[in-house]
Amino acid sequence: MDSIKLPSISFGWLQDLTDDTGIFQHAKASIADRREGYTTDDNARALIAALKLYRLGGDEQAMTLARTYLSFLLHMQKEDGRVHNFLGYNRSFLDEEGSEDSLGRVLWACGYSQDTLVSDDLRMIANEIFDKSLIWALKSGSPRTHAYAILGLYYYVKAFPQDKNLPLNVIQLADRLCEAYRHESTESWQWFEPNLTYANARLPHALFRAYQTTGKEDYLIIAEKTFEFLASTVIIHDMFQPVGNRSWQRRGGRKTLYDQQPIEASCMVEAASTAFQVTGKKRYSKIACIAFDWFMGKNSKNIMVYNPATGGCFDGITPEGLNRNQGAESGLSYLLARLEMETLCKNEP
Repeated sequence: MDSIKLPSISFGWLQDLTDDTGIFQHAKASIADRREGYTTDDNARALIAALKLYRLGGDEQAMTLARTYLSFLLHMQKEDGRVHNFLGYNRSFLDEEGSEDSLGRVLWACGYSQDTLVSDDLRMIANEIFDKSLIWALKSGSPRTHAYAILGLYYYVKAFPQDKNLPLNVIQLADRLCEAYRHESTESWQWFEPNLTYANARLPHALFRAYQTTGKEDYLIIAEKTFEFLASTVIIHDMFQPVGNRSWQRRGGRKTLYDQQPIEASCMVEAASTAFQVTGKKRYSKIACIAFDWFMGKNSKNIMVYNPATGGCFDGITPEGLNRNQGAESGLSYLLARLEMETLCKNEP
């Protein structure tokens, strides 16, 4: 940790990108683009970030933001527990039903909301949302939905240790991730899917949490195998070089280098930090630092993706350089990574 200098934590950009409905999805440069409206995905991420900010310093402005984001999630949930993902600036729904990923992110955010520092009414509403949506994650066939749900359930098990069904839900979802791994993996392809796509580190991240929750060794073994495989693919000469989003990396194929997105570095930081917490292996804390350094300029273009002028984050790296827009996903990816580095610093001796 001595080799990395962490910027101070700032969330003024988050307030600028948020109105009384929620956080805007996109920005032109650093200015909120109201034409693009809002997403459940981003407001779920923003709820986690705001609650982490509040937990870190007790800032009431962070709690005000958290209440806005939770209200957004409540509005986006359908009567049957599924969720819309897209909302226009005029507050009209732009879809009939959101993606399974957006459902999973809601579960993660509502799970994190069970922190004991949070007010009773916020926990109660988050619990209502979670209870209505969990059944759809259990029915889902999406590995990422399973992963996000596990991440939310991890906090539920901590908050409600007397509920014996919660660990069983974790086992059901984690077993499906393990089944996907056994079905798709080969000696040279230690992964859950035939492709490396987006938010890849969330999958082993969830299995580390499943191991913490249940103590089942299989989860830890597969978490480490897949995380090591991912690290060997995206860390080259101690530099984080994620799978580019122009074309996913197929099993046996070559990695596309661009466009590189902040979400990949952020997921890697959080997964590596959790891996270090679970195993105590210093290698994992080093991986977290390497991934965070991507934001600070140690990347294939040697350019800062974090924007110190705003405290936010550019939308990624293209073959030509920076994408200079600063939307919600990118800013939240940086902020969540920065907050995780704070946790990592406290956990390291």
